[in-house]
Order: sequence, then C-alpha cells, then structure tokens
Amino acid sequence: MSEKRTVLVAGATGKQGGAVVDALLARGHHARALTRRPGSDIAKALMARGVEVFSGDLEDTASVVAAATGADAAFLMGNFYEIGEEGEVRQGIAAANAIKAAGVGHLIYSSVASANRATGIAHFESKFRVEQHVAGLGVPYTISAPVAFMDNVIAPWSVGALLGGKLAFGLPPKRDNQLIGLIDIGAFIASLVERREAVFGRRFDIAGDQLNGEAQAEVLSKAAGRSIHFEEIPLAALRQQNAEVATMMEWFDRVGYDADIAALRREFTDVSWHNFAQWAGTVDWRALEKAAASAGQR
Repeated sequence: MSEKRTVLVAGATGKQGGAVVDALLARGHHARALTRRPGSDIAKALMARGVEVFSGDLEDTASVVAAATGADAAFLMGNFYEIGEEGEVRQGIAAANAIKAAGVGHLIYSSVASANRATGIAHFESKFRVEQHVAGLGVPYTISAPVAFMDNVIAPWSVGALLGGKLAFGLPPKRDNQLIGLIDIGAFIASLVERREAVFGRRFDIAGDQLNGEAQAEVLSKAAGRSIHFEEIPLAALRQQNAEVATMMEWFDRVGYDADIAALRREFTDVSWHNFAQWAGTVDWRALEKAAASAGQR
C-alpha cells in the first residue's frame, strides 16, 4: 500500500461520503469528517471507527480551515437537493477556497458525469460551475464525476416498490443507462488519494456498468429471489412530482452518459468496478426487507 494519508471527507455521514470513508479506512488511511451534527448517531459511529469528527459547515470558512489543516487531501461534495443550484455553487466555492487556505495538497471534487457537456440540467450545471472554480484555484485537484448510483434502487424512496416487485424509472424499458455502485466510488476516491500527482488536473467520468431497465429488473429478480418487473414512469407524471428529475430523464433518453468503462478498468485496476449483477450480489436482501418492514415500507 502507498503512504498513509489523512483525508478530510465532506458528506461523511451520507451515502457517498460514507463510502469514501469506508474505502479510506479499508486501505489504511486516516479519515476526518466535517458535519453540522457531530452528536448524531452516524457521527458517533464514525468516531468509534477512528474517524476524527469536526463540527462545522461548508460555508463556514473557519470550520473548514480547522478541519482541513494538516490533511493531505480533501474530498468535497455538495447537495443540490438540499440547498438548490445557487446554494450548491456558493457552498462549493466557499469550501474550496477554505481548503486552499488550509494548505491541503490535493482537492478532490465530486461532480456528476457529463456535467461538462452543457446538459441544461440544473444540478449538473451547478456542479460544473464549482468544477470550473476548483480548476482555477491554483491548487492540485482532481474531478470525480460518477454516473447514476446503482444504490438508488434500494434507496428509501424506491425500496418499498422494489420489494413489492416493481422497479420504476423514468426511461423506456430498452433504453440503456450507465450506473455505478457507491462501493466503487469510495474505492476510486481512495485510489485518487494514493495516486496524487498522476491524477492532478484530470477529470474522470466514472461508471461500472451500462444496461437497460428490463435487464436491471432481471438481475434484481435473481439477486433478491423474487419476481421484479420494470415499469416506466411517464415523464408527465414525473414532471409533476419533480421537474428537475424529469429534465434529467429527458436528457438520459435523448443523450445519456458516455463514461469509458473499459478505459477505467484498464487504468484503475485497484478498483473492483462491480457490474450491476455483482453489486446486487453484495446487497443483504433479507436485512433490507426487515428494515423496510420496520419502516412501514412493506
């Protein structure tokens, strides 16, 4: 393994940041977490695993500087759905500036695949604006840009329907979409931390598989041991629920992601790069069903 590094992880109490922490610890690195809720159960669980937890907010320069000082690298991500387009840009720029002020030697920003392709999707555009700021800061940086998460099929908003036999998504059943597991995002970030100079100034669209909704349902049926069918959500219905997601689905159908999966596998051999079936095989379906039942989702 390479030299042990200390890494500040924004969003460490969430799914993507949590996956980054898992990968860093598994590879012998030291993780720090910046959170607005240091007394939460998740934050306490991180501390129990040896993670340094700092209280603060990405827009609070002093708190970010305090958490980042002495770190070898920082992983930065935003949350469009929590604070909106302008909020994500403002927060990302403020945090990046603070990370620079702290003297961190490598800033890794989590964007989204194809954000640099003028998609017109608000949460792609906001991330790209932060990317541009990061690239102009004059600090060593790398952009990690994942496609859609495999883990979204078992997210709280979809797991109830899934366990009831339905995989619902806003694309035609035969339309391919690129996907990636959170476990591979975490491993990829850890690899960037270790590679440093070899990835400075580079931008990576990252994906683990590409398949359509019907194929996903078939894979999930085998993995979960139950019949699951794909159901297309009409765009009109989706637009009434969430206009931003509807705009993204329109772009997925018209253009779509184009991460070079084969090239990623060749260059980053230290990342497992789970395909969808392999990822589904990592899910504890019995535990998921019990949790869903307890939450009233079944």
